[in-house]
Amino acid sequence: MDARDTDLKRELDATLHARRELGDEYESALVDSFLEKVDQRIDGAVERRVRRQLAEQQMQTARDSRSPRATDSWGERFGFGIVSLVLAVPLSVIGGGLAHLPGLLATWAGIVGVNVVQAARTNPGLFGGRRTSQGGWED
Repeated sequence: MDARDTDLKRELDATLHARRELGDEYESALVDSFLEKVDQRIDGAVERRVRRQLAEQQMQTARDSRSPRATDSWGERFGFGIVSLVLAVPLSVIGGGLAHLPGLLATWAGIVGVNVVQAARTNPGLFGGRRTSQGGWED
């Protein structure tokens, strides 16, 4: 029996003792008062359970949002790579034509950067280490 059950038993004993002392004319008021306390206890327990379940759902939603999406299929990743290579040709021409070698290097640094970010987004543990349960990275 925990402290809450002990408190409730004490309340019941006090209510029964008060009924013996006060008589039958106060019985209805005493029972109503005791039932009000029981209702409050039940409401508190239900509220705690609902809050706990909401917190668990929010934690699960947060965990799911950090992991790769189920819609990130191999085809989508492959398509992203192909599109970035196709766009690399005209971007290389523009960058190389306007700024020569520095422009070409900047263009390819951007292309590689975009692909690295995409790879890291779809494969969270790709660049060494794994996610810990606290959301940080482990080497």
